[in-house]
Amino acid sequence: SLLSIPSDSLRQPPTPETKHGQEGNWRKAPPSPQTMIVEKEIMALESTQLLPNNDDVRRIHREQHQACYRTPSSLTIALLGFVVVVVVTLSVLHRSISAHTTSVFPSSFLWGAATSAFQIEGGTAAGGRGPSIWDTWCVQSSENCNGDTGDVSDDHYRLWKEDIELMRSLGLKAYRFSISWSRILPNGTADYGSENAADALGNSSTRIKGLNYEGIKFYSNIIDLLLEYNIEPFITLYHWDLPQALEDRYGGWANRSIIEDFGDYSRICFKHFGDRVKYWITINEGWTTAIHGYEEGSNAPGIMGEDIGGTGKPYLVGHHLLLAHARAVEVFREEGFATLYQRGRNDEHGKIGIANSGDYRFALDPKSEDDQEAATRSIEFQLGWMTDPIWLGDYPSSMRKILGSRLPEFTEDEAQKLVGSADFLGLNHYSSALASKPSKPPTYGGYWADQQVTLSDDPSWKKTDMGWNVAPEGARELLLWIDRRYSHPLIFVTENGMAAYEPDFEHSIHDDARKEYLAGYIRGFGQALGQGVNLGGYFAWSFMDNFEWQFGFSKRFGIVHVNYTSHERTPKSSAEYYQKVIESNGRNLPK
Repeated sequence: SLLSIPSDSLRQPPTPETKHGQEGNWRKAPPSPQTMIVEKEIMALESTQLLPNNDDVRRIHREQHQACYRTPSSLTIALLGFVVVVVVTLSVLHRSISAHTTSVFPSSFLWGAATSAFQIEGGTAAGGRGPSIWDTWCVQSSENCNGDTGDVSDDHYRLWKEDIELMRSLGLKAYRFSISWSRILPNGTADYGSENAADALGNSSTRIKGLNYEGIKFYSNIIDLLLEYNIEPFITLYHWDLPQALEDRYGGWANRSIIEDFGDYSRICFKHFGDRVKYWITINEGWTTAIHGYEEGSNAPGIMGEDIGGTGKPYLVGHHLLLAHARAVEVFREEGFATLYQRGRNDEHGKIGIANSGDYRFALDPKSEDDQEAATRSIEFQLGWMTDPIWLGDYPSSMRKILGSRLPEFTEDEAQKLVGSADFLGLNHYSSALASKPSKPPTYGGYWADQQVTLSDDPSWKKTDMGWNVAPEGARELLLWIDRRYSHPLIFVTENGMAAYEPDFEHSIHDDARKEYLAGYIRGFGQALGQGVNLGGYFAWSFMDNFEWQFGFSKRFGIVHVNYTSHERTPKSSAEYYQKVIESNGRNLPK
């Protein structure tokens, strides 16, 4: 190749035009215009530091540069050498970026933070809101929610303006929040009677029975202020706080009746907010609702699975969650709500997706085919369970094989409605684990036994205050896994963050562990983006400390500290760091 040619062989013998004075005293011929252009390009490349800090590569550049001065006959060879060196340089740079740095995020990338209604709002008896299953479950036993309740929580119901002002000061480009179903429909459903559907817009003099207009106004005001501050609202329709009335009426998510009721509730939200909201999420972490709510009994409504001595049917619940998602999307698209969005261009429509939880699994022994299969199977039993039907048309084959008749079947019509029923995938990702084939049958039953996987930790991984592994390399690998499996979908990281040990205010606001976590995970997501993954945005969990479900107020995930007595908000060091990430569009991340 040209790069292996000694520099002396590129020099041409002198011509009469270059002879000057005594024999052997030669001067260079004036460079041609083409040669001067090449010289300027090389110097520009060096001045912008696009050349790697490598003496051999720079020497080759310099020799090619010098060769351009010899005679016009050397120009072709020199240009060819220059092209080869540029190609080699770009290849080196590409490998370096992929392995050691974060790719530059596109200018359209949405940097945001996320919350959910029950965790921050409080005001559980204010403004016409009805009780949710979490209101009920937390007071059933002092062990259920660490003895705490969501009655006041962060008092966002009263302090929402101040919170959005704080979001603006931190430079958030987007804010993901959920709507409380029971704040919109206190009894879970509305009675339209003989009234036409247009009445749900609130434009008619006839008010819809069962619809809480005060709740509609609350969320409408939030949306308007977000837009005034150029913060993109991402609305989640369901984030675990089912109206207690529906649990009492027919058993909540265990009954098919909820599919239509969720569609009706979604329709009301689309009608009232769809002209201003571009991004909708139907269900948040259906896996968590099914497993923690109807299998382990650790989340509301607190039902243990029938395969471990209870009455819960987690796979049936998951089935209904997916069908409810499909019903809401059907309403959104077929009833004209996708085109109701009016803030963008005339051809810019609203988008709807789902937010699924997903941890990554590394094979304990990468060379073991059994461990590789176990790692894949574990991801399929979590992320694939709620994602495969939407992108691939059915549950993962591993689940079908292991669960048999325990896993419900989709009718042909249901499968058709599910496939393609998401414009994007929301990913809630926090941690990773090592997966291997079990060495012996489990001594326990239920979902975790169904997977036929043994999970373990890498001893080098740090842990969060939840006991979850900190493994930022899993962030990159999971996005690549999704990209391959589902044919390059649009992805938003809709939750990512950590609970840190914060025993007092000083420990809380100086949260270096969370800064390190955010830097590592955002870098990992950025590396996946640099490798071609279609990543549209990132939402830190959470915007502020809040009611952490079964843990009450004992775990803090926020980048903003909340004093649960005075409700004063104080940005932590992680908030200031994240603000700089947003301002630099990710360019300040560690190499």
